[in-house]
Amino acid sequence: MFAVIVTGGKQYRVGQGDRLTVERLPGEVGTLVALDKVLMIGEAGKAPVVGTPTVAKAAVFAEIIAQDQGDKVIVFKKRRRKNYRRRVGHRQEQTRLRIVGVSATGEKPAFTPTVKKAAAPESAPAGKTAKKAAAKGQGESKSKSKPKTKSASKAKAKE
Repeated sequence: MFAVIVTGGKQYRVGQGDRLTVERLPGEVGTLVALDKVLMIGEAGKAPVVGTPTVAKAAVFAEIIAQDQGDKVIVFKKRRRKNYRRRVGHRQEQTRLRIVGVSATGEKPAFTPTVKKAAAPESAPAGKTAKKAAAKGQGESKSKSKPKTKSASKAKAKE
């Protein structure tokens, strides 16, 4: 089964298992989103159902794989002989989707996220930073006290 959907002002032909990149959609990585602007639904061997303008109750369900940015586009403006040059870069925000199911009735498919959500960092990591902090505390107690002024250091050297 396939469908033609509209999102971000563009039309896409999608089927179950397809992966596509669309304009930014709200939602976190690993969540299920419903795309309900379905223009057409079709199956192999059957006539497609075309909406006017959309197919009633039809929906496409997709999992958000990533929220990222596209490639940088450089906008360069120049007016010759006028010493006018402007250079601006732009990266469009995008959402990568994996199509979970196409439904003519709008029923949600059985969904298990394939993308693992990022775990929140712990308050005090037990890695290198904890070892460094422990070493700093020990180093101060073992070292000799240093004089604070030059005159104190000279007096200590005479002793």
